[in-house]
Amino acid sequence: MGFFNFFNKEKKETLDQGLEKTKRGFFEKLSRAVAGRDKVDEDVLDNLEEVLVTSDVGVDATLRIIERIEKRVARDKYVGTDELSAILRDEISNLLTENNVLDTDGFQIPTDKRPYVVMVVGVNGVGKTTTIGKLAYQFKQAGHKVVIGAADTFRAAAVEQIVIWGERVGVPVVKQQMGSDPASVAFDTLQHAIAEGADVVLIDTAGRLHNKKGLMDELSKIKRVMQKLIPEAPHDVMLVLDGSTGQNAYEQAKQFTAATEVTSMAITKLDGTAKGGVVIGISDQFKIPVRYIGLGEGMDDLLPFNRREFVDSLFQS
Repeated sequence: MGFFNFFNKEKKETLDQGLEKTKRGFFEKLSRAVAGRDKVDEDVLDNLEEVLVTSDVGVDATLRIIERIEKRVARDKYVGTDELSAILRDEISNLLTENNVLDTDGFQIPTDKRPYVVMVVGVNGVGKTTTIGKLAYQFKQAGHKVVIGAADTFRAAAVEQIVIWGERVGVPVVKQQMGSDPASVAFDTLQHAIAEGADVVLIDTAGRLHNKKGLMDELSKIKRVMQKLIPEAPHDVMLVLDGSTGQNAYEQAKQFTAATEVTSMAITKLDGTAKGGVVIGISDQFKIPVRYIGLGEGMDDLLPFNRREFVDSLFQS
């Protein structure tokens, strides 16, 4: 199923509304950057660099974008400030394309990988549990049979929250007592999923970063134990980040990518922040696909990330 088959008008409106704070803040800064000028010159580019950095696009991505615009200005000799928005949109879209930020195929899964196992990682408070619940709902809506594993056994609240989400969306949750071995929970979850013919397995994990080695050892053990049942599991290690934290999200991504092999990201809480530029910077810096973005509290408010739609919405006046 292609992206434009399911990204309907309602989803487009959710994206536009969810990015409203980011768009408003960005264009206010951009307007100030070009105020009183009709040509893109060195001063305008310096101002634009500040706009991008303060919009949490990130220093490295900002420098690459500025360099691209400098080349266009040098090539075309005269570039009016009225063209800057369109040029900026094109260059950000091109940057994401070159960084292999592929448009995700929604909530479809490979037909040759059943059950498809997603291990979800991230610190407490980023919306990890909520994201798992929304994923379960969306996969179920797409016609998949889903099982959740409550392998964050160090917090009683984590297990309780996952169970509540499971009940809300009608998806079974495999759990053990608080303090149980997370790898044991993951093993039981896969056993249950295989026995029930499930299509998708979502494994929650503990969100601790105070001991990187401990986190790495724990996640590695969960993988090893799951591979006794499904040799290629997990098929996806998804890192959940809170987009509203801006630069802190970069640091969390750095820590988790050092601790385990992250293969995708979900960036949450973009509707409540003007820091939506963090999606661009994190995509560029870590070269890891952003698969989903969270734009609200509703179960439908977790959207597949599509670079074209994201950038077009960001620059839509």
